[in-house]
Amino acid sequence: MNDLEVLRVFCGPDGGGGNALGVVRDGAALPGAEARAALAAELGFSETVFLDDAVRGTVDIHTPSVRLPFAGHPLVGLAWLLRSLGRPPRTLRPPAGEVAVGFEGDVTWVRGRAEWVPARTTRRYASVAEVDALPAPPPGEGWLYAWAWQDEAAGVVRARGFPRRGDAVAEDEATGAAAMVLTHELGRPLDIRQGTGSRILTRTHPDGTLAVGGRVRRAGP
Repeated sequence: MNDLEVLRVFCGPDGGGGNALGVVRDGAALPGAEARAALAAELGFSETVFLDDAVRGTVDIHTPSVRLPFAGHPLVGLAWLLRSLGRPPRTLRPPAGEVAVGFEGDVTWVRGRAEWVPARTTRRYASVAEVDALPAPPPGEGWLYAWAWQDEAAGVVRARGFPRRGDAVAEDEATGAAAMVLTHELGRPLDIRQGTGSRILTRTHPDGTLAVGGRVRRAGP
């Protein structure tokens, strides 16, 4: 597709890492749910996001096998892309609700609510080494967010995400929605090092919303 962009979302400060994201800038070019599901499955990224209304910020998010009401990685990536095109959004609207967008330097932030996130199980491990030693995916069913403190005082977490949906994504390199769930459970801002080299930042807000932020780059050399 001519209007397909591929980004890496939640990159490390050096530009490494990041979770691949497909962005279809003109959702009207592929309006049917079946066609969108087929494209998302063909691309094989953790998520592909379709921008249906650039003025209102209406979006549609698909994994290779399911449609999502909310996800952090595609919203951060899309917000960054629109800003790079000279159209920084203040709000994006996935099916779950209205998502506020903000920018601080090279970090793009989106705000949502933990209850918008589809079911995620978080499991704490005793050490970073135990998290690193897990197979991809670990035995079991359902979405697993495995984590351990890397530096508890500083709020630094080591995490890995395993969708365990039976599709092509054995491990999710960087997961904004799961990071929000963990932030909600722990009740504090986090600096999450996920996957092979990704970094996710989170914040809590008095109104109960949670912010997830990170750096984005276009995919490629």
